[in-house]
Amino acid sequence: MKPAILVVDDDRKTVDLIRLYLEKDGYRVIVAFDGHSAIDLARNRRPGLIILDLMLPKVDGLDVCRLLRSESNIPIIMLTAKTTEHDKLIGLDLGADDYVTKPFSPNELVARVRAVLRRGITESEPGPEHILYGDLEVDFVRHEARVDGVTVHLTPKEFTLLEIMIKQPGRVFSRLELLELAFGYDYQGFERTVDVHMMNLRKKIESDPAQPRYVQTVYGVGYKFEAGKYV
Repeated sequence: MKPAILVVDDDRKTVDLIRLYLEKDGYRVIVAFDGHSAIDLARNRRPGLIILDLMLPKVDGLDVCRLLRSESNIPIIMLTAKTTEHDKLIGLDLGADDYVTKPFSPNELVARVRAVLRRGITESEPGPEHILYGDLEVDFVRHEARVDGVTVHLTPKEFTLLEIMIKQPGRVFSRLELLELAFGYDYQGFERTVDVHMMNLRKKIESDPAQPRYVQTVYGVGYKFEAGKYV
């Protein structure tokens, strides 16, 4: 069962719109229209994620975020009409997991909810310190990849993409899934950026990038890490 989502906004039309799209995607929705109610519901109902507007009556969203973050690691997505970089950084520095500005796409917001929840599951699960397939070794402690014992210099995003796939070998990831898991944002055009990162990753870990052994394209879908032949 999908977790409950607490939606906090003093605009009832916005709440109703978000509730409609979240429930359509299978989530249970709890609502609050002011900061005090949001704090009480978060403490008593323990939702799986909070969508939190910054401009709230009684207690503003930043103070709600600050208080709840001091008490728990519940994922928080900020929702606000404030668009300056300064406002965004304040929210993220307080511990928000993502930041969506108004006006927003309800479908994008739901995609970000899924992405934040998936990242939380991935980060909470203990994993291996390193994985070895054939001549490719990935060291998650040192954040390094080695081919035939020689370190290859991956960018942070290249390493993250490799980590996501190699930890679930054989699973096919869509470009959108990889985008959400590795980048955390659903910007227009970023799916194409995933292809560029994969091309660069292949150049660094494959002996023949044109005939990749590890990072396989699943045409019309996305990518997977092929491990069966190299265990």
